[in-house]
Amino acid sequence: MAATSTTHMLSFFTSSIFLTSPHQNPKFLAISSPNSLKSVRPLSHSRPSNTEFAKTLVVRSEVATLPIISFDGEKIGETYLALKSASMDTARAVVHRGMITDLQNKRRGTASTLTRGEVRGGGKKPYAQKKTGHARRGSQRTPLRPGGGVIFGPKPKDWSIKINRKEKRLAISTALSSAAVNMIVVEDFSDKFEKPKTKEFIAAMKRWGVDPKEKSMFLLTEVPDNVKLSSRNIGTLRLLTPRTLNLFDILNSDKLVLTRPAIDYLNSMYGIDYEGGETEDEAVEEEEEDEEIEDESSYVAE
Repeated sequence: MAATSTTHMLSFFTSSIFLTSPHQNPKFLAISSPNSLKSVRPLSHSRPSNTEFAKTLVVRSEVATLPIISFDGEKIGETYLALKSASMDTARAVVHRGMITDLQNKRRGTASTLTRGEVRGGGKKPYAQKKTGHARRGSQRTPLRPGGGVIFGPKPKDWSIKINRKEKRLAISTALSSAAVNMIVVEDFSDKFEKPKTKEFIAAMKRWGVDPKEKSMFLLTEVPDNVKLSSRNIGTLRLLTPRTLNLFDILNSDKLVLTRPAIDYLNSMYGIDYEGGETEDEAVEEEEEDEEIEDESSYVAE
């Protein structure tokens, strides 16, 4: 079911607002809410002042009203999603930086090749320098011959990059706000599956308006074993918890299915009322990332 919001919601999947610059996109002024954006300045060759830059970096709050669907597929109420989101001028850059950071930090950087000095063999000159009719050759391990070294091949490298915690949180909340038009809220169905049954899970997805052939992301605060086993054979489905929530799965999904506890978690952790501080999940995740970076750095040094 579609979501109704107090401000215009723009999806990363269909909107061109994140594909081009707002100053180059004529649709930008047509679909933008006049109250949520700063006034448009006339074109000028003069450099904008610091106050004008400050207006561009404003963090907004998108409030969307979402219907709540029962396990049988009937509407039983409504809830709201109020998350922080970057301004239209910076949303694309913030989300892009968060995505690049996640993908690049997954690279292990352990690819390695041997140069002509590291490959085994090739110590003897294969034939005389002159009077053979062949090109001169000093080793059989030249990169020009099979079994020789590799020119400019990959070596172990540390690909990890850092991103501010607030910037990463803003990227996730901005992506969730943009995907609110494709979001579905269902009641907690943790106790609805008495035994693992993929057929019953697919039937429930169809009742909620989710096509099993489309990419979908489920966000639950707790994942029971029966729910996990019932959904693991569906290749287009990603079952996430607040601990594993990430930008790639949010942007790569056609439908987002959340439970009411998951909505409450998002409003409390990514909403406008969030006062700051580090959660336990973020602390554990940051420690694990630091340990991985140290391990990879030591491997590269060796």
